[in-house]
Amino acid sequence: MIAALWRRWQQARESRAARRRAVPAGLWAATVARYPFLRRRPADDEALQRLVALFLDRKEFAGAHGLEVTDDMAVAIAAQACLPVLRLGLRAYDGFVGIVLHRDEVVARREVVDEDGVVHRYREVLSGEAMEGGPLMLSWRDVQQAGSTEPWAYNVVIHEFVHVIDMLDGASDGVPPLPDRAAHDRWVQTLDAEYRAFCDDVDSGRDTVLDPYGAEDTDEFFAVAAEAFFVTPHAMRERHARLYELFAGFFRQDPAVEIVTV
Repeated sequence: MIAALWRRWQQARESRAARRRAVPAGLWAATVARYPFLRRRPADDEALQRLVALFLDRKEFAGAHGLEVTDDMAVAIAAQACLPVLRLGLRAYDGFVGIVLHRDEVVARREVVDEDGVVHRYREVLSGEAMEGGPLMLSWRDVQQAGSTEPWAYNVVIHEFVHVIDMLDGASDGVPPLPDRAAHDRWVQTLDAEYRAFCDDVDSGRDTVLDPYGAEDTDEFFAVAAEAFFVTPHAMRERHARLYELFAGFFRQDPAVEIVTV
């Protein structure tokens, strides 16, 4: 009885939030037109719009160094961020609230200690970064160009939000939370095999469907492969059929089938 009342209250609360934060029709149409991988999924449009409204209701955007975050910027990010959780739900993103937007890439100072105790300091250029507990950082230039960078399977929003999903079990290792041991073992075996083959291609200088940055580690490989899964699914399925099937089961989506050619 109490559980049923709680569910109804939650549903009513979400419905109010979805109406309150609904994206104006003109702004939504402009956003979808800007990103072909959204435009080619008309069957998901209504569900995606609702999820975007809830996302906007729960997250807080901040611009760095005086950057003003406009409605069209927030909606562009929300629409892409919601794609991986379209059928998983927004609870995957409950661990953080803040999203910080920079005009362009940022240079971060890093410090690591090796096994001998030697401290190594270096600088890293970032277009995005997801940290456990947030905030999540993005370069607006990279977000804005996601439509034109689609053929390269490059999408910084999807990449960083998939890192968030990856970290739900407390580890950034390319293995998201899975329902049981059998699913976990299948994921690890498939991902590791695909990762090793991909690294061989990168090391040999062969052309790859996925961004070579994925060879850094399995967590980056997962995020890079997810970019391709959502924005260039046909190429992903052709080159990485086993990985594509694994992702389709996890994300509960089959973009290569669901996408409509326009």
